[in-house]
Parts: sequence; structure tokens; C-alpha cells
Amino acid sequence: MTTRVSISVQSEDFDVSAELVALRADDTSIGAVVNFVGLVRDRNDGAQVSAMTLEHYPGMTERALEKIVAEAAQRWSLAAVRVIHRVGTLRAPDQIVLVATASMHRGDAFEACAFIMDYLKTRAPFWKREDTPAGSRWVEARESDDDAAARWDTPGTNA
Repeated sequence: MTTRVSISVQSEDFDVSAELVALRADDTSIGAVVNFVGLVRDRNDGAQVSAMTLEHYPGMTERALEKIVAEAAQRWSLAAVRVIHRVGTLRAPDQIVLVATASMHRGDAFEACAFIMDYLKTRAPFWKREDTPAGSRWVEARESDDDAAARWDTPGTNA
């Protein structure tokens, strides 16, 4: 099965409903669409957050996302994948990221969506800086994100 893939790194917001309609693209073989939308929170690690600024390496970040999606398409039967990640300064409750997967069956769509999001959090080069009352701070990688991604590294783990 050839997987249709669309990846965007952009500053503009996105319309989830329109993206999901476009993902299906009148493909009547699709039986499941799963999506995840990440939002900016107004609190993190016990501090009020007034804004989050996301930075990336243009070109490098897109290639990293393409590699993650290609690995997902090898592991699961996917008809289509849409990934959007925003950059720039965002505020609560702005949308940060959309990962949407479409497949014939829900299992593939659920697992692939979780895999892409787990790998995106740990392998895609994005940097996040939060503005708090105490000043700006870089958001460190979380061990819980590494743990979530590590579950996909176990041999024979496709799900």
C-alpha cells in the first residue's frame, strides 16, 4: 500500500476538520482516521506560562518528520498521514501539532498515530522556550517522552 504523506512546519494555525477531510480524500478504502492535537498549556512544571516559542532547523526538521512517518508506514498499513507542527510564538490554548493517520482498520491508525507522536517528541529537532513570570526558560526533554518512544524500540513491537 502506498501511503499518502503530507508534512508541514508552519507558523499559521490549522483547521483540524478541514485537515481530516483532506486526509480521507474520498478514499473509500479508509475505515479509520485517528488524530492527535497538541495544545499550549498555561502552566508547566508548576509555573504560569504566558507564551511558548518553538524553533526548528528548516529542512532538517522536515526530513526528520519524513523519516518518522516513513518508519510508521513500514510498520503499519496506512492509507494517509498528515503532520503539521507549528513554530513561532504561541499562547494557551493555541494548537501546536496535528498528527493524523488513516487506514483500513483502527488498530493501524491508532498505533501509527501514537508512534509518530512519540517519535516526534524525541527525534524531531524542535526547541521550546516558555515565558514565565520568572523569565524565559528552555523546555528540557522529558524522561517520560523517552520512555514512551522506547516502547516502540522493542524487537517485534509494532503495537
